[in-house]
Amino acid sequence: MTIALNPNKVVMPAARSAIQRVQAVDVVRGLVMVIMALDHAREFWSPTAVRAEDVAHASVLLFLTRWVTYFCAPTFVFLSGASIYLYQQKQTRLQAVSWFLLTRGLWLVALELFVINTLVHWDFSLVLLQVIWVMGWSMVALAGLIWLPRWVLAGLALAIIGLHNLLPAIQPVTATNLVWALLHNGPFVYAPAALPPFLVAYSIGPWLGVMLAGYVIGPWLQLPLPQRINRLRLVGAGLLLLFVILRATNWYGDPSPWSVQERGWQYSLLSFINVTKYPPSLLFDCLTLGVALLLLSVAENASNRLAQWLRTYGQVPFFYYLLHLGLICGGAWIWTHITFGKPVNFSFISVEEWPAAYQSSLLRAYSVWVIVVLLLYFPCRWYQRYKQRHTYWWLSYI
Repeated sequence: MTIALNPNKVVMPAARSAIQRVQAVDVVRGLVMVIMALDHAREFWSPTAVRAEDVAHASVLLFLTRWVTYFCAPTFVFLSGASIYLYQQKQTRLQAVSWFLLTRGLWLVALELFVINTLVHWDFSLVLLQVIWVMGWSMVALAGLIWLPRWVLAGLALAIIGLHNLLPAIQPVTATNLVWALLHNGPFVYAPAALPPFLVAYSIGPWLGVMLAGYVIGPWLQLPLPQRINRLRLVGAGLLLLFVILRATNWYGDPSPWSVQERGWQYSLLSFINVTKYPPSLLFDCLTLGVALLLLSVAENASNRLAQWLRTYGQVPFFYYLLHLGLICGGAWIWTHITFGKPVNFSFISVEEWPAAYQSSLLRAYSVWVIVVLLLYFPCRWYQRYKQRHTYWWLSYI
C-alpha cells in the first residue's frame, strides 16, 4: 500500500528494497529484440522491389519474415511502460521518478537524432524518426502523467488505443499543424528551411497509448504468480478475440480492410492478419499486445537455456539495440562497398537506383541475422553483469 503524505513524497512499503526483476519481462523483451534484428537485416541486406506487406505480390515467406517483426515495437514500448512502473516501486520519491523519465526521454530523443540516424542513414541528408524517438517523447509525457491516478491513466490509454483511428490524417503538413501531425499522422516528410528533411515514421500519440497501457498493467506483474498468469491470459485472449471479431467484420479498427485474395486461401489469411503499423491501429495493438500478454503469462516459469539466453538480451535492451544497428548497418556499408564499388543504402534509394548486379536473398538476410544475434551475446552478457555489479547513475540511461 502507498500512502501519500504530500505531493512530493511517497512512502513505500518496507519490502520495496527486496523487489526483484520480473523474469517474464526480460525474457519476452529479449525475444522481441532478437526478432527485431531480423527486420533490420532484411532491410539492409535483402530489400525487395515488392513490399513485404503486399499480399498481392509478396511470397508467403517474405510476408511472414516482415509480419513476425510487427510484434517487436509494440511489445518493446509496452514493456517499457511496465518497466517504468517497476522502477517506480524501487524509489521513495515520485518526483525522482518524474525527473528520471524527463531526462531519459530527452536523452533517447537526442540519441535518435544524432546517433541512431547516423547508423541507419549514414549521413545527415535525411533525419529518420523511429521507435526510440517516440519512446523518448512518451517518457517525457509520462513524467507528468504518472502524477495522475491509475484509473485516469487506464482510461487515457484505452481512449488513445481505441479511438485514435477515428482521427483523420493531417494533410498537408505545415509548420502550423506540425505538432498535431507528430501526434497522429502516419509516415510523412517535413522539410524545414535550412535543415535536412525529417522522415517521421512513428507518430507519438498512438505509441504513448501503448506505453501507458504497459505502465497501467505494471501492478499485475507483482501479484502472486497464479493470479498474475490468470489476468495476463484472460486479457491477452480477450484482445485476440476482439481482433478476430473486428477484423472479420471489417467494421472498425484498421484503415485497410482484409479481402479474399485471388492467389489462394493462404494469401487471404495473410490479408486477414496484415494490419496497419504506421500509426499502430487498434487491431494492430490487439493482435500484438494480445500475443505479448500470453507470452508474459508463460515466460516467468521458463527455466531452459533459451529463456536464459533471451533474458540476457532483455536485461540490456538499449545496449543491444545500438550494437545490433551498428553491426547490421555498418556491415551493409562494407558489404555494398566491396560488392558494388560504393556504399549502397537500399533503404533510402529508389529501386531504379539499385545496382544492376544486386539480387535480393532472404537466405542472406537470415544468415546475417543469426550471425549478428550470436555475436552480440557475449557483449550483452558482459554488460548485463557489469550493471549488476555497479550502481553508476549513467547505467540507467543505456
